[in-house]
Amino acid sequence: MEMIGRTVLITGGTSGIGLELAKQLAARGNTVIVTGRSPERLQAAREAIPGLHAFRSDVSDLASIESLYKTISDRFPLLDTLVNNAGTMRNIKLGQQYSLNDLTTEIDGNVKGPIWMVQAFLPLLVRRKGSLIVNVSSGLAFIPFPAAPIYSASKAALHAYTQCLRAQLEGSCVSIVELAPPGTETPLFRGEFAEEMKGERGMDVSVLVKRTIAGIDAGKTEIRPGASNVLKIASRVAPHFMFRQLVKLGRPRSSAGT
Repeated sequence: MEMIGRTVLITGGTSGIGLELAKQLAARGNTVIVTGRSPERLQAAREAIPGLHAFRSDVSDLASIESLYKTISDRFPLLDTLVNNAGTMRNIKLGQQYSLNDLTTEIDGNVKGPIWMVQAFLPLLVRRKGSLIVNVSSGLAFIPFPAAPIYSASKAALHAYTQCLRAQLEGSCVSIVELAPPGTETPLFRGEFAEEMKGERGMDVSVLVKRTIAGIDAGKTEIRPGASNVLKIASRVAPHFMFRQLVKLGRPRSSAGT
């Protein structure tokens, strides 16, 4: 399944992995559409990638998804690829107080969003032979990172959902791929985890995307570059040991030795 000459919709495509996917896929001759919530970032993406189509949309909002579907189905009826990339990752300390709605915002964007997007866009995708859905989970779907408990849970849920989606659509014209990135040098990777990530290097985002596209081209259904593959293997052979390593990583460096 070559990623050439396709019509691709990428959620969360104005920064990080989504933006790099848009750049590399556009360079391969694909029609690329990205979504995001920031008008400024959408405009910057348009300026950075010639021919890019960019629309404001929020995957955690049902009305926004319904509006996006109408726009895409009208303007891009040949859509054959959906990349569910939008998501957030937060440093949550569960012993502290949070409003209940705020505590679960990652579930809205990271789990509900992709599920809603798939359900909304399936009627369009099933019309096209060789259609593709790519759900972006995380290596933390296999072993959770205690400093990001809700994010880890959301990606584990997306991993399970993606497996079920693939099983249910087996034999249809829609293929299902899961991309489970390792820690990647993006604003999401640094963000709220600056203290924990001191001295840690993530995978270069351009390398991640090259490996992702190569994996899709090769027909892989689960793409686990770098450390993500280690986490997947460890989840089977040494889950407790690997989890303890992530517990240590999640401690601020100032308290790691105490």
